[in-house]
Amino acid sequence: MPRLTPRGVLVAAVAAAAIAAILGGCGRSAASAEPHRIGVIVSLTGSYAGLGDPEKNALIMEQERVNDEGGVNGRSIELVFADDGTDEARAVTAASKLIEQDRVVALIGATGTGQSMAIRGDIRRSAVPQVSMAGGTVITDEFDENVFQTPWSNTIVVPFVLDYLRERGLTRVALLTDAGGYGKDGHAIVTAEAPKAGLEIVEDQTFKPGDTDMTAQLTRIKGSDAEVILMWAAGKEAVTVANNREQLGIDLPLVGGPGNARREFIQGAEEAAEGFVLCAGRILVPGAYGEDTEEYRVAADFIERYREKFGKDPDIFAGHAYDAFHIVVEALRRLPREYAPVHLRDEIEATSGFVGIGGTFTFSPTDHNGLSADELVMYRVENGEWVLEE
Repeated sequence: MPRLTPRGVLVAAVAAAAIAAILGGCGRSAASAEPHRIGVIVSLTGSYAGLGDPEKNALIMEQERVNDEGGVNGRSIELVFADDGTDEARAVTAASKLIEQDRVVALIGATGTGQSMAIRGDIRRSAVPQVSMAGGTVITDEFDENVFQTPWSNTIVVPFVLDYLRERGLTRVALLTDAGGYGKDGHAIVTAEAPKAGLEIVEDQTFKPGDTDMTAQLTRIKGSDAEVILMWAAGKEAVTVANNREQLGIDLPLVGGPGNARREFIQGAEEAAEGFVLCAGRILVPGAYGEDTEEYRVAADFIERYREKFGKDPDIFAGHAYDAFHIVVEALRRLPREYAPVHLRDEIEATSGFVGIGGTFTFSPTDHNGLSADELVMYRVENGEWVLEE
């Protein structure tokens, strides 16, 4: 049952007194009989479709669950989806429509860093809170009071991966990144953090979203004195990287970040994916949470319900969507029946100790990511499955 905290009581009083003045003219307040309408921007087509599909699955499943249990404060949850096609311009168009025409009270998305950043202007103008499902550091480092983020940002993940390389004596690094928002963000942090970790970038190559041949970049890497290839990408092009690496007979280890923690990569690269090492949260091997923990209980319940509904296990991107959805929903539970987006923003920022799939979230007025490196582990692809890296 929804609980009204002392903070919620205060918000209720403020909202009741100010609602007419604040919202009367713009109609932003939801009528009592209306659902809580939440906009969702995901990449269901284009390079990030492999991320957007599990995100949408998780959101639909959790929406149905909450509504079957009676909704939030007597009102159902209505998710309004838009596909940005992994394109920043389409993300902007989608955000404008969701905010101005659909009158959403919050926006979950986008899937990609570039798309999440592209809608920043609409978020600022409307003051509608945004919870991004993308991992680029810029999303919360370029701070906006209305913007939150559920994945571990690159500022958390990159040093964790660089430490892994250093501990294994892999100090000469060939960096291969995509030119999209997530890859650019990762590139900037890797090149800044590598010297601090005692690593040297001996080759630095990029590729564009949509590229279908990386042999030129990998040939340059093959001719270098690199000891490891560090790939920072989130799109389907990672499969081509793995396949071209095998075709060229490159035996350097291939290491990456959470952008490739998806079944699509393993299935697409098949044998070429074997031995790939990546960093991500604990959901890929739930026992990594610790079986007596609240984190394990939450993840196990989510995995079981997702598997039953969709016939496969969720990946980390489904987890990011679960977290974004419930962070918004839990904030709604702390609000009165009538509210404004600005009050919802305040309650999202007040999130403290929320146990999700990506970790335990605690936001603050200066931290809208709320996670730490404690949530991360390293994996290896072995026999077509993720296993914990030793």
